[in-house]
Amino acid sequence: MKISIDDFKKTEITIGKILEVEIVPDADKLLKLTVDLGEEEPRQIVSGIRLYFENPQSLVGKHVPFATNLEPRIIKGFESNGMIMAVSDKEGNGFSLLEAGEHISPGSRVS
Repeated sequence: MKISIDDFKKTEITIGKILEVEIVPDADKLLKLTVDLGEEEPRQIVSGIRLYFENPQSLVGKHVPFATNLEPRIIKGFESNGMIMAVSDKEGNGFSLLEAGEHISPGSRVS
C-alpha cells in the first residue's frame, strides 16, 4: 500500500538514547525501555525485541530511532509511549536495530 508524502510526514521519528532496560514479567518477548528523547522526562517504551538480545542490558547507551507521536498503548500493564525502529528480513531470520552514531543527540529528528 502506498501512502502520500503528506501522510508520511505525520510520523515523527526521533533519536533516543536507551537509559534503562527491564524484562517485562510473564512476557517472553517484551522489554521495558526508559529512553531519553531530549524531552524534560524520559519516556517508557515497551518493545517486543527481547528474543533478539541474549543480554538485554547491551541496549543501554544505544542511540536509536523511535516513532514518537503514536498514541500510548498499554502492553502487559505498562504504558508504552513510542515504538523502536528495527529491521528484519522477509523470512524473519535476521534482526537489527537501526542505530545512529553517539554524536547524534537524543531528540534529533530523522528527516
